[in-house]
Amino acid sequence: MTSDTPILARRTLADVVVPPHPEELGAALRATALVLGGAALTAGAAQLSVRMPWTDVPYTAQTGAVLLVGVALGWRLGLASMLVYVLAGVAGAPIFNAGASGIHQLLGVTGGYLLGFMVAAALVGWLAERRWDRAALPSAALMVLGNLVIYAVGVPILAAAAQLPMGQALTAGALVFLPWDALKIGIAALALPWAWRLAERR
Repeated sequence: MTSDTPILARRTLADVVVPPHPEELGAALRATALVLGGAALTAGAAQLSVRMPWTDVPYTAQTGAVLLVGVALGWRLGLASMLVYVLAGVAGAPIFNAGASGIHQLLGVTGGYLLGFMVAAALVGWLAERRWDRAALPSAALMVLGNLVIYAVGVPILAAAAQLPMGQALTAGALVFLPWDALKIGIAALALPWAWRLAERR
């Protein structure tokens, strides 16, 4: 085993597609571009949504984008990307669901989910650096864990903000999304190993 094996084992998809730059300025520009690109992808996915009468939280492509950004960038850049996304939306950029923005989004029923995005992106990024995204079953497990983290942060804050019993908040803010999340997890479980094969072939 060579000394660089641990480093190679912790490569992310971004490291293969956009290799790290050896110079400090180039590395900083690369990191900035990846972080902003991840935030932009999440912002775009947030606009792809539909609301249902049984929950205050919309069905979106956003959580899938959050987890994919974390997986692709790794835990540091994934976390930074979600932090930029949340701070930009809080500052007034119309990038939350349906073009929403402002501090009240962070303090209301969706605030826990926004905070959960940062934690989930860091978690799945950390797991991806340990090769969980290279095969179908670990990729599915990675996505399940990421979704659970988002729920674990989002549901209690939904309950508090909407003044709902925890059981009702769990149903409205998590259980109703299980079929949609299962679909996203299935797609990711197939797509991530394929993306690795394609990236490494290039």
